[in-house]
Amino acid sequence: MSRTSFHFTSESVSEGHPDKVSDRISDTIVDLFLSRDPEARVACETLTTTNRVVLAGEIRGKGIWENGGWAPGIEAEIEAAVRDAVRDIGYEQDGFHWETLEFSNYLHGQSADIAVGVDATDTKDEGAGDQGIMFGYASNETPELMPATLAYSHRILRRLSELRHGGEKRLEPDAKSQVTLFYEDGLPVRATSIVVSTQHARGLSQGDVGALVKPVVEEVLPKGFITNETVWHINPTGVFEIGGPDGDSGLTGRKIIVDTYGGAAPHGGGAFSGKDPTKVDRSAAYACRYLAKNVVAAGLADRCTIQLSYAIGVAEPQSVHVDLHGTGKISEEVLERELPALIGGATPRAIRRHLGLNKPIYARTAAYGHFGREPDADGGFSWEKTDLVDRLKALA
Repeated sequence: MSRTSFHFTSESVSEGHPDKVSDRISDTIVDLFLSRDPEARVACETLTTTNRVVLAGEIRGKGIWENGGWAPGIEAEIEAAVRDAVRDIGYEQDGFHWETLEFSNYLHGQSADIAVGVDATDTKDEGAGDQGIMFGYASNETPELMPATLAYSHRILRRLSELRHGGEKRLEPDAKSQVTLFYEDGLPVRATSIVVSTQHARGLSQGDVGALVKPVVEEVLPKGFITNETVWHINPTGVFEIGGPDGDSGLTGRKIIVDTYGGAAPHGGGAFSGKDPTKVDRSAAYACRYLAKNVVAAGLADRCTIQLSYAIGVAEPQSVHVDLHGTGKISEEVLERELPALIGGATPRAIRRHLGLNKPIYARTAAYGHFGREPDADGGFSWEKTDLVDRLKALA
């Protein structure tokens, strides 16, 4: 029997965290290539360190990589897009500056062995780009149907970022948050611990930073969650002036739990950023979230976890697993049978078509979570729509 009263913790990191800078750059490259060729293949990894950005990986696409080399003009576009991304985050520091950083591009053509397994032919559908397991999750503990600990961790950093971009010069881009909540009868009721570390302008004291951060936390969390017993740790090391890639190197894909469910649900292991939507690490994880969210939004369960699995070069999923965590109002077996059909069979191509994923919509996902966001008019965060609710209710 699962406990209904417990503590749980999730963390988030800001857009200026070195790993998130790397994610943002990688997804900026994905968007650039998809804007040239919606069928582009992209697997872009980014390393960031003191005033340096390095790209590596495999790519393919019309107007991008043709006849064994770069299409005219695209290399300059890549470098400009990287610098623009760093500038947009806000890095104009001696140790990491969008204008002066050293840039190296080691992207190259996609392996023919991978391409032959993935591409569709006259006799077979497009196959999965790799084997793997993908998970999606939803919970009714917040309006966005996300774990509360992660939702509030994201909100704290997004609000600090808004203040910084709005002109608060005492805040710098690199930041982390961590929220511990106490749950009673399975629902969050109060915050027992708040941890926020934010890079700041030179000369600020720990108290100065606390005076900036505490009102943001109190604004973000529900009324009554902060109590006299809440433990605060604001910049617990005392000084955080050197940050971002100058303080620690960054790599694409190192914050997958921040990207997903804050540890409240399983993760298959694959990162999202830097990958085009033929990669099921990304697209199938989005499909799992989409289906799980619709199940909860339809009132068929309070919590839902969905797993899909794939084999490289094979279109059909190898398995579909649904867990309603003892809260279901419908058979899990029924959902396992019916859910794939709601998105055209859960093949990589069906997922991309249903969710409209062959668009330059990915740079915006690189910070503050891929899930729990509002769908955008241009198709961004389409996996957050709840347009299957009526069809799911009909199954009950």
